[in-house]
Amino acid sequence: MKTFQITRWAAAATLLLAAMLSGCGRQESRVDIGNREQILHLGNKAEPAEIDPHIVEGTGEHNIIMAMLEGLTTEDPKTLEPVPGVAERWEISDDGLRYTFFLRENARWSNGDRVTAQDFANSYRRILTPSLASKYAYMLYPIRNAKPFNDGAISDFAEVGVKAPEPGRLEITLEHPTSYFLNMTANHYTYWPVHLPTIEKHGDPYLRGNNWTRPGNFVGNGPFVLKEWKVNDVLKVVKSDTYWDRDSVRLQEINFYPIESLDTEERAFRSGQLHITYEVPLSKIPEYREKQPELLRIDDYLGTYLYRINTTRPHFKDPRVRNALSLAVDRVAIVERITRGGQKPAYAMTPDNTRGYTSVTRTEHNPEKARRLLADAGFPEGRDFPKIQILFNTSEAHKSIAEAIQQMWKKELGIDAELVNQEWKVYLESEHKLDYETSRGGWIGDYPDPYTFLSTFASWSENNRTGWVNPAFDELLARSEATVDPDQRYQLLQQAEAILIHDAPIIPIYQYTRVFLKHPAVKNWHPTFLDHHPYKYVYLEAETEVAAR
Repeated sequence: MKTFQITRWAAAATLLLAAMLSGCGRQESRVDIGNREQILHLGNKAEPAEIDPHIVEGTGEHNIIMAMLEGLTTEDPKTLEPVPGVAERWEISDDGLRYTFFLRENARWSNGDRVTAQDFANSYRRILTPSLASKYAYMLYPIRNAKPFNDGAISDFAEVGVKAPEPGRLEITLEHPTSYFLNMTANHYTYWPVHLPTIEKHGDPYLRGNNWTRPGNFVGNGPFVLKEWKVNDVLKVVKSDTYWDRDSVRLQEINFYPIESLDTEERAFRSGQLHITYEVPLSKIPEYREKQPELLRIDDYLGTYLYRINTTRPHFKDPRVRNALSLAVDRVAIVERITRGGQKPAYAMTPDNTRGYTSVTRTEHNPEKARRLLADAGFPEGRDFPKIQILFNTSEAHKSIAEAIQQMWKKELGIDAELVNQEWKVYLESEHKLDYETSRGGWIGDYPDPYTFLSTFASWSENNRTGWVNPAFDELLARSEATVDPDQRYQLLQQAEAILIHDAPIIPIYQYTRVFLKHPAVKNWHPTFLDHHPYKYVYLEAETEVAAR
């Protein structure tokens, strides 16, 4: 543990030293050099847990992987609508069940091998293989027999709806028409290919712990290739010589910095060490709004900030208790006094107006009702209720919100809570093992559809992490997926969300916005509802000195 702490502090000290030096004279900053040499410097929150697309779970990891891998489709930089990627074109059957993708002959892996249809079939087999225990394997469940294979009910992958009849043609058959299927092939890393021969060189491809993602080992097919990975310091990718559309890529290098301290990150931006931050210290948002609004970005973001409740704990098994905790939270106070970044209070899991869907059933802020429910559950004024914990990963913002909720639960319900802070990797492990009581969480849409939010809490979802199971909820989700009529489908999802809110295994807090700092030299970094920014379109253009420095 001491070694980890020293490394982390060394990284922070390096940034601060660079900041001090850049302020002592006219020495070029990291950003100045980057603008001239097309080297983008990004703050990326926590140290990535992994960069294997079949294992990772977080948005920080997604930011890195999208530079090094490309799917059948990719994203339009402004709308995020699917556009040709490895597949130069595709055909969809009249019944919406069969997709045929025609792959580019010049699509290459970074080792020079051609990217083939079999590579995609091998990749989908890998993520669905039970021994890999991918938390996101369920993203492929729209594919025929993907779920039975992932569950181990069938063992022959030939029964799964993925076929590679020739190197340049991939056929995918779905269980039912899925309107957002092309979005998933573009938006989400679970649908992106891996180079199985490379993985096999470094261990069993169907088990975790494989070293294929280390520098010198990683083989990808995206616009950039992995150059360097210094843990808790920097991860560097450089422009690929083998990428099929390399002539369109203007950036020469991207550096991702894992900076958990928002204050350190903001100082690094101010001193010219970062082009873009991951977040902004909450206390600095009003100042940037007033004095340097051109540097502050507040973009719409399809996501919900929430608290999970471990429903397997005896004192949380009663939904009245869980609802009491939710009803005691003043969401308006949190977004107006703490986050202050244009967020909206969340009273349902799915963000409002997600492709025209807004949940009819909603929770509320009602302390009186909360106290009544808690008393009905046997804990009047919180008497005899055990002290609970609020788990959150390292972040000043998460801590501030946890402190506010801690006070609300004490004031309104008489419940004592203590704060528990863990590093990103440890926090994820605690949630997956249900080794927590209440936990800060967040969910960003994997594609623009309410199903991506609701299916997270299905019994079969590895991202549920609450212990909550409701067969009626699962059944409604299954029926919605088999329903072609969009109005009927939304009605089923409305019923499912009503069950989720009634049972309250989660507490929705607010609907996200992306609040960050951006240097004006960064071009083609468009506001997008998933905060995806295809790097092949991004470039740097030096401008006049920014007043922040």
